[in-house]
Amino acid sequence: MLKKIQRRFILAAMAAFGVVMLALIVGINAVNYYRTTSMQDHLIRDLMEHEQHVVRQPQAAPPPFENMRGGGPEAEFTTRFFAVHCDRKGNIKAMSREHIASVDEKTAKQYTQRVLLKGRERGYYGDYRYLVNRHETGIIVLFLNAAVPLQFMRSLFLVSIGTGCASLFLVFLLVLSFSRRAIRPYVQNMERQKRFVTDAGHELKTPITSIATSADIAAMEHEGDEWIVNIQKQSARLAHLVEKLVALSRLDEEAPFPEKSRFSLSDAAWEATEPFAVLAKAKGKDYDQRIEENLIVYGDRNSIQQVISILLDNAVKYSDQAGKIRLDIYRKRGKIRIEVCNTCDLPDVSDLDRLFDRFYRMDESRSKMTGGTGIGLSMAQAIVEAHGGRIGVKSPDGKTICFTIVL
Repeated sequence: MLKKIQRRFILAAMAAFGVVMLALIVGINAVNYYRTTSMQDHLIRDLMEHEQHVVRQPQAAPPPFENMRGGGPEAEFTTRFFAVHCDRKGNIKAMSREHIASVDEKTAKQYTQRVLLKGRERGYYGDYRYLVNRHETGIIVLFLNAAVPLQFMRSLFLVSIGTGCASLFLVFLLVLSFSRRAIRPYVQNMERQKRFVTDAGHELKTPITSIATSADIAAMEHEGDEWIVNIQKQSARLAHLVEKLVALSRLDEEAPFPEKSRFSLSDAAWEATEPFAVLAKAKGKDYDQRIEENLIVYGDRNSIQQVISILLDNAVKYSDQAGKIRLDIYRKRGKIRIEVCNTCDLPDVSDLDRLFDRFYRMDESRSKMTGGTGIGLSMAQAIVEAHGGRIGVKSPDGKTICFTIVL
């Protein structure tokens, strides 16, 4: 139980920290991408205005860096770009490559054709930020070398990912080392509750036994007295309840089944189901079972049989008159499934998971008639989870309830 609580605490802490780190990494890189791209777009728009001026008035066109915003005196030497002028059909008419040396005409032509095929006005292609301007006489495609900003964005992304992973690992080690201390008050509280239940169970056994013995003696002297009979029934029920509570408390221990072994679930299931098949038939209910052969599990044989008995006992007790009960035990996708279904009228299907709560009764009047303690399904859940499995309940139509165990 302690390890399970510790794992959940670590998982919750790491999930919270992971979400925060992911949000930071995404936020930092998104802001950096937006600012870098925005700066590139401002620059490429200024260069495009120069190219448009060249188209309209070639002789009066100012130098490309004269009116550039935020360019500075070194802009002419740090800004590498080239422009391609096309007609309205995309056929290349002229190129401007005075401000770049690493791109020849063939490469410029390939870049232009591929960018025009994309049909987008702006974007990244390779190490270039491009802008497509369609005017009345043709098309201008301008490519701005963005290798340095792109390299910075990639470096920032890799550094942020690495920092995030390292921080996640470091926090995991810290959470792992402090987790026991963090959950210690909760564990101590659970230990006190288990000790109280165990001690109370032992203390109650003596007076319950005394009451039951006195009732038996009184019943011999006053045979048929309804009050004495009622005392006998209630004392037996109370003794059974105390026994269940103590057993349930032991299931919360770190290793409730110290002597687990491999056993045949098929054989164990046949043994556990035999009395319930007879009981269901005696009550006029339709009982059907399908148990696959050669199912081997690792665990405590008696406790697994107890789980099957609890589910079948509930099915017999709470199924409607002339109802149907079905048990299926089979292997599916490498896991063993135990399914117990029975017909019944469910007053509410929204709180089915509460059936595993201790002392919860969906129908109080029916439960009093059947004499249940209200902790059988809690015990079944504790046993299944102690074996590393899970148990669930569903009602597809409100007329049938199905319990499913996966081991």
